[in-house]
Amino acid sequence: MNLRRLETLYWAVRLGSFKATAEKLNSTQSTVSMRIQELERELGVTLFDRSPGMVRPTEIGRDLIPYVEQVLRSAAEMNDRLAETGMNSGRIRIGVAEVVSMSWLPQLVAALRVRYPRVQVEIEEALTRQLEQGLESGRLDLVLAPGGNQNGRYLVRDLGAVEFAWMSGPSLCCPDTVYTPSDLAEMPMISLAEESYHTISITEWFNNHPRTANAGTCQSMGVAASLAISGLGITLLPVKCYDEALARGHLIRLRTSTAFPLIPFRAMVAPPTTGRLALNVAELAAEISTFLNTAEE
Repeated sequence: MNLRRLETLYWAVRLGSFKATAEKLNSTQSTVSMRIQELERELGVTLFDRSPGMVRPTEIGRDLIPYVEQVLRSAAEMNDRLAETGMNSGRIRIGVAEVVSMSWLPQLVAALRVRYPRVQVEIEEALTRQLEQGLESGRLDLVLAPGGNQNGRYLVRDLGAVEFAWMSGPSLCCPDTVYTPSDLAEMPMISLAEESYHTISITEWFNNHPRTANAGTCQSMGVAASLAISGLGITLLPVKCYDEALARGHLIRLRTSTAFPLIPFRAMVAPPTTGRLALNVAELAAEISTFLNTAEE
């Protein structure tokens, strides 16, 4: 039985669209339709209802998915086993949050090259929600990002926690002043996109203190830090990543009456077709991570 046809069936049912399936498999809608038709002829059943204006799986099409998952999972595990012995030249697609890129990502990639020399490593950096969408759609195999929710859809491995603090350029704030959330709420603030974990955490921290000023949003902490250094606003940054800027006085860490909580990070892998490679890389990431181990505190 052709694995590509089974994979196409799996994603067509899961994504609910031939177009989305074509994008996921880097193919065309006509190719997806052809593979489904070939599988229907091979099995002697109708897998999709093609009524005018809709394409949806039939009851038998849905019923076959658990069996298809088993076949695809077994194939993935076989490929992973070959990868572990250096005989496979597959790939792993890893989505990472910016803080990971700024800290221990190079060590992880170096370790992967040693352990899996013939496996191609592809890295995508984006906001957490975008990475989760990539994992859900199958575009990514593994995500390393912030968040503490043990989402039942994912296999989760703890990566430790990161200390964040409010920072500004020396021209805007005083390092000796203790600021309350109400004080900071009145200052121009630089944050990431509204749907980012960064901004969601900020909103939770301010709680009932409405923010009255906004210096703008951006897609990068690096950009946020640069704007803050220029005195254009305050921003929330990972402390370890900006030790040098703090030591040189380009940024100052604001003293606050309420500490910002540690931000947990985790590795996420989406079942059910996940093989051992993604799981092993998640474990390796947990070993290499330089984030705070809160379990030891």
